[in-house]
Amino acid sequence: MAKLVFLGRLEDCAGCVEMAVTPGPLADILAGLDPALALDLLGERVRWALNGKLVGESEAMVLGEDDELAFLPPVSGG
Repeated sequence: MAKLVFLGRLEDCAGCVEMAVTPGPLADILAGLDPALALDLLGERVRWALNGKLVGESEAMVLGEDDELAFLPPVSGG
């Protein structure tokens, strides 16, 4: 299995911190999620980290076995 990790407000949107998913094309994985959550994850200010390294958005991304894709929302503070 692969894993999606939701941080910050995205955890509230997802209703969980992490979710196990079947490895495969990210577009297919996102299509299997609640449409509102998928839309939040694709927000222009959300950053992605694949196995701990920041990556650019890519609909062509394919998650493999044991991959972890974290979704990082924008943060604010002073």
